[in-house]
Amino acid sequence: MIRLCKPLFLLTLLFGLCSAAHAFDAEQATQAWLATQSAADRLRSDAYFEGGYWLLLVDLVWTLAFAGLFMGLGLSARLRDRIARFTRRRWLADMLYIAAYVIVLTVISLPLNLWEGYFREHAYGLSNESLGQWFSEAGKSLVVAIVFMAPLAALIWAAVRRSPRNWWLWGSAISTVFLAISIAVVPVFVAPLFNDYKPLPDGPIRSQILSMARANGVPATEVYEFDASRQSTRISANVSGLFGTERVSLNDNLLKRTTPEEIRAVMGHEIGHYTLNHGIKLIVGFGLISVAAFAFIRRALQWALARYGARWRVQDIGDIAVAPVVMAAFTLFMTAITPLTNTMVRSVEQEADYYGLNAAREPDAFARVALRLSEYRKINPGPVEEFIFFDHPSGATRIRTAMRWKAEHLDESNAQTPK
Repeated sequence: MIRLCKPLFLLTLLFGLCSAAHAFDAEQATQAWLATQSAADRLRSDAYFEGGYWLLLVDLVWTLAFAGLFMGLGLSARLRDRIARFTRRRWLADMLYIAAYVIVLTVISLPLNLWEGYFREHAYGLSNESLGQWFSEAGKSLVVAIVFMAPLAALIWAAVRRSPRNWWLWGSAISTVFLAISIAVVPVFVAPLFNDYKPLPDGPIRSQILSMARANGVPATEVYEFDASRQSTRISANVSGLFGTERVSLNDNLLKRTTPEEIRAVMGHEIGHYTLNHGIKLIVGFGLISVAAFAFIRRALQWALARYGARWRVQDIGDIAVAPVVMAAFTLFMTAITPLTNTMVRSVEQEADYYGLNAAREPDAFARVALRLSEYRKINPGPVEEFIFFDHPSGATRIRTAMRWKAEHLDESNAQTPK
C-alpha cells in the first residue's frame, strides 16, 4: 500500500506544479503590475517624459541658431584672431578657442539650461537641489567639459592639418579613444567631484552584492555608496570603469527607497552590463557611428565653407574658427540618428535585464523597480514611440520580461502578488 501511495503522491504533486505553472498568465500579471501605478502618477510621468521629446528639438534648434549667429556675426573669427595675438602655438590656440567658445555657449544658454535642469525638475518633484547647489554643479560640469573637449579638439584639428584628405577618419578614431578614456577615468576622478563615495558598511546587502559579483566574474572587493539624494530622488546603481578602474556603486536613494530584493534585482542587472562586456561593445558601436558622423561633418563643412566661408572669414577646415559649425553639424547628425543610438543602448539594457533576472532571480522585485523608474519614464508607450525615444526598455516591457521569466521559473522564484 505504501509503495502504491508514494508514486501517486509524486504524480499528484507534479500535476499540481504543472497546473500552477499553466495558471500563471504572464500578460495578466504584467497588467496587474501596471495597474498599481495610480492615474495621477502615470499622467505626471508621461507628461515629464513626453516633454523630453520637445526638448530634443528645442536643444537642436538652439545649438544651430547659436552657431549660426556666432559665425554670421563674425564672432568666431574675432575670437580666433584675439587668441592668435596671445600665442602662436596652434595646439594651445585651438584649446583656448574651444574653452572660450564652451564658456560663451554655456553662459548664453544659462536660462534654457536653468529651466531644463532646475525648475522643470523641481516642478515634477525629481530634484532635491537648491539653486546654489545647481549652480555649483553646473560650474563643475563646465570645467569637466573644457578639460575633455579642449585637448580632443586640439588633436582633431592637428589631424585636419596633417591629413587634409583623411582627417575625418583620424577624427573618429581620436574621438573613440577619448570615449574609452572617459569611461575609465570618470568613475575614479570625475564622479567624486559631484558626489561623496564611501564604502558600503558591512552587512547583508554588501555581502550579497559582493557574492553576486564574484559569482559572475566581476573583480570587485568593495561596494561604494554615493549620496545622489543631494541632487535627485532617482534610484540608480552601476558597475562602471575599464582597464582596472572597475567599481560597484549604488546610490543612497536605492538603499533608502527599496527592499533588499529590489537591490539584488538592480545589482544583477548592473553586473550583467559588466559580464556581457557592454562597455566595450558600446565603445565599438559608437566608434562606428563616429565614422559616419565625421563623414557627415566633412560634407557639411565643405558645403558651408564654399557658401559662407568668405563672409565668416574662415577659408579652410583647418581653421579652428569653424568649430561652431562642426559642433552644430555633430548635434544635427546625432539628433537625426536618435532612434539608432537609442536602439543600441536599449538592446544592451534589455540583455542586462535578462541577465539580472537569471542572476538575482527576483522577478517581482524587478517589476517593482521598473515601477519606481517609471516615476520619470513613460511606463507604457506605443512600439514606435519606444523605438524612437527610449534608450532603456519601458516599464511595461521590463515588467513583461520579468513576468515571462517568472512563468518559466514559477517553482523557483519568490512569487508575490502586486500590491
